[in-house]
Amino acid sequence: MNSLSIAFVGLGVMGYPMAGYLKRAGYKTTVFNRTTEKAMKWVNDYQGELATSPKEAAENADVVFICVGNDDDVRSVVYGESGVLASLKPGAILVDHTTTSAQLAIELAAACANHDVEFMDAPVSGGQAGAENGTLTVMCGGNTETFTTLQPVLNAYAKQATLLGNHGQGQRCKMVNQICIAGVLQGLSEALTLAEKASLDVALVVETLKHGAAGSWQMENRAETMANDQFDFGFAINLMRKDLGICLEEAERYQLQLPLTSQVDSDYEILQQHGLGNMDTSILIKANAIKSV
Repeated sequence: MNSLSIAFVGLGVMGYPMAGYLKRAGYKTTVFNRTTEKAMKWVNDYQGELATSPKEAAENADVVFICVGNDDDVRSVVYGESGVLASLKPGAILVDHTTTSAQLAIELAAACANHDVEFMDAPVSGGQAGAENGTLTVMCGGNTETFTTLQPVLNAYAKQATLLGNHGQGQRCKMVNQICIAGVLQGLSEALTLAEKASLDVALVVETLKHGAAGSWQMENRAETMANDQFDFGFAINLMRKDLGICLEEAERYQLQLPLTSQVDSDYEILQQHGLGNMDTSILIKANAIKSV
């Protein structure tokens, strides 16, 4: 049994397996989820502890992890009489794995400092598959001492954890990550459209190109499913639009224009309007066909 006591708040498609890896690594793990049935299923699967509120989950915890939906969701489990800050002991660490604005990370760091608690913004990349396989990439913002303490804990479900700088820098790195994904998907969508029009064998094209300069995770894992009209899995465009909105707002702070990001965001909005918001982000390939109708 590892000595640190862990709390995990938020058992979505990412948090559920991440918390499971912590328990399997030998950490005493207590979970909270807004849907109690899901938390009870997790307890049954991993034999951890169940809390009835974020505050209860955080009591006596050395490290509290949060993985919820957006900025307001994070605030709802951190602040107030039932929030984690109501019970976190001095010297504990609060880690936010949610993809949020950098401004929220800075806000939370200040709130934690007022309670003598350390804070780390630590958004993740790798999607549901990465969470389930324990191969996530974690982008951290905070101080070196806190990161050093957390690194062996993060290793339970991450293949890479990097400290990018002060609070907020982890979130800003995640913004860069999402912009890169948007760009790759846009290029892949256009390329596959041409491949199909030219009657190329998509599987053979992918096998040929993935070993060269055009290769990417998206090509290797999504090109064939895109060609086969399979989109009911993976990272939903509803979540991607939330993330791209954060990217565009951050860019405005620097008076930057992000034309490709704006285009992809607009295309995802069109797809949402056609009831496709829960589909995987690779459904971007359908945007041009919808726009041309």
